[in-house]
Amino acid sequence: MTSSVPPAASSPAAAPAASVLDLAPVVPVVVLHDAADAVPLARALVAGGLPAIEVTLRTPAALESIRAMAAEVPGAVVGAGTVISPEHVRETVAAGARFLVSPGWTDALLEAMKASGLPFLPGVSTTSEVVALLERGVNEMKFFPAEAAGGTAYLKALSAPLPQARFCPTGGISLASAPSYLALPNVGCVGGSWMVPGDAVAAKDWDRVARLAAEAAALAA
Repeated sequence: MTSSVPPAASSPAAAPAASVLDLAPVVPVVVLHDAADAVPLARALVAGGLPAIEVTLRTPAALESIRAMAAEVPGAVVGAGTVISPEHVRETVAAGARFLVSPGWTDALLEAMKASGLPFLPGVSTTSEVVALLERGVNEMKFFPAEAAGGTAYLKALSAPLPQARFCPTGGISLASAPSYLALPNVGCVGGSWMVPGDAVAAKDWDRVARLAAEAAALAA
């Protein structure tokens, strides 16, 4: 199952990308403690060439951050990360999320994500989880935690027996290691947070975020 990313509500005529995995080589994984930072951060990431932004549900500011980005940054494709319950699905859809990412999955969570109508990337870290999702018609997944779960060697080993599965590896990936993941045939993009360092966000240094995003976007070449 692959789902196209729906156009933003403010731009109904926009053509959706084929998949979340094809929006950009890198999906920034964002943790925000202050929703006031959401819009300038998203604008910096989009300006740097990274339109797909995963806002994790790890802080009280997450839902308001998603809502603000979705409403005020036309070029952003804002998704919700750390989605671990059907309630999270309902809340993030209501906030304007356009894709969903989970660190793992259960049947209840998977059904809720399917029912949302949004593209989603359920998390996997074992071959059995991948096969179980393929049985359920899902072939796009988050590989997490990527480095701890075997990294590029593990994903390369999966590519021959399970070529229909595509991944967004996330967890411990850096600008230096991202190219080795992106070179794999079963990797569409990677998730990472190196372009949104905590000190830059705290200092509201959006120019630095835009520069780091541009470096990450250049990995597409």
